[in-house]
Formats: sequence, C-alpha cells, structure tokens
Amino acid sequence: MRQPKANAIEKTLTILSAFTPYNHAMGTTEISQKLGYHKATVSRILLTLAQNSYLEQDSVTKQFRLGPAAMALGMAVRQSLKSDLVQIAKPFIDQLRDQLKESVLLELLAGENTVIAYIAEGPRRVRLAGSIGDFLPTHVAAGAKAILAYSSAEIQKLVLAKEMPRLTSHTITEPVELKRQLLETRKTGVAFDQEEHDVDINAIAAPVFNDQGQPVAAVVVAGPATRVVCVDTSPVIPMLKQTSASISARLYHTGSLPEHA
Repeated sequence: MRQPKANAIEKTLTILSAFTPYNHAMGTTEISQKLGYHKATVSRILLTLAQNSYLEQDSVTKQFRLGPAAMALGMAVRQSLKSDLVQIAKPFIDQLRDQLKESVLLELLAGENTVIAYIAEGPRRVRLAGSIGDFLPTHVAAGAKAILAYSSAEIQKLVLAKEMPRLTSHTITEPVELKRQLLETRKTGVAFDQEEHDVDINAIAAPVFNDQGQPVAAVVVAGPATRVVCVDTSPVIPMLKQTSASISARLYHTGSLPEHA
C-alpha cells in the first residue's frame, strides 16, 4: 500500500528533525537527497524557517543549521521538565511505594547537596531522619551518593574535601572510603546508606538523569535495616532501577547509565 504524501507541515517538521541530534550544517541539496523531497520544496521551507529564526543560514557556505527560535523551544522544554520534575516523578514514586510497601523518597540535586523533594510513605510508617525540604548530608544519604557518583569530577572534589561529621557509628568520615563507595555505585547503579544517617534505618538509591545525561535526582527506598537490606542481590534493586529509568525517560534521557570515566 502506498503511503500518503506528506503535507507541508509534516515536511517542515521532518526537515527540522533532520538537524537533530548534532545540528550539523546542511545545504538545500543535501537535505533534499537525505529526505527525498523535491529541491524546490526544500528550498522554500528552509527559507521560511530561516525568516522565522528556526534556522539560520551561513552567508558564505549558504548552509543551514538550527537557529535561536529552535533553541528557545528546547530551552522551554528543558525548563518545564526541571520545574515539573517532582510532578513527573510522583506517580512513579507512588507506584514503587505500593509495590514494595516501603517508604520511597525523591531527592533533588541542589548545588553540592541534595534536598528531599517528595516522600511517599509506606503503609508501615517508620521514623525517617528528614522531611520534605530538608537538605541531606552528601556523605551519608543514599540519594546524594547516587547523584554524586555520576556528577562531574569538580563537584566530587568539592564534596570529598568537606568535613564529614559522624552521625552514627556507621557514618563514613573518610574521603577515601566515600570515593570507594562512589566508584562501586558507578559499577552497580545503586548507592547504599547502611545506618549511616539514622540508626536502624537503611536506604537504597538509584540516580535519575536528564536529557543531557546529567544526574539531577535520585529515587530512594528507605526502611528498617531488617527489611531494607543493602546488598547487591536485594529484590528492591530491579524495581528501584526501573522506576529511576522511567522517570529519566520522561526527562528525555535515552540509553543506559553513563559509563564510568
């Protein structure tokens, strides 16, 4: 069966999409050959897009690339995702809470720290050391460590240089040990808090990434150490990773976890 011909709007969108993901400059002939559209049609659409700043044309090479109006659209989408992250994540967090019957939290990156942005309390309530809006110590919180493990070397260096106060007998206070944990998180995709922030409370976290592959949040499962066991074989981990991956996908992150540098 023959496919229906694309109308002008569909052709325009296809031409714009041809510049993704790297925005390589292309001329009229190249685009025409790439998409199979008549050269005159492509030329007309390109000029219209350029006149409206969705494309810009090099005055010397006459090639086109995405322009400021297209960039503004992308920035608007990215800003909305950033501001709506909690609302985007909520249904996934709630679903994980319902599956595990444990409390699930969303931690957001805030400078060199993380902040609790949302808590879905499990049916068996437990005392958590923190509430929505609270900042968490980077060297102990599972979510903070999950984010830090995939953060830039500069951010890691700043955190590792900070004083690491002891909160419980299990708290990590040495930069060498924290760095070892971060390297382990890069291998496994999850971070642990083994009674490091609060006695008798464990937590397991997985990072959430944005469209640029940057860690912006973490999904955290927290509960009594007798129920939330911090081992690589924990049955919590597959569901936790799936939840963080689903949220990341809603932020337009594609692919698997970034490779360790």
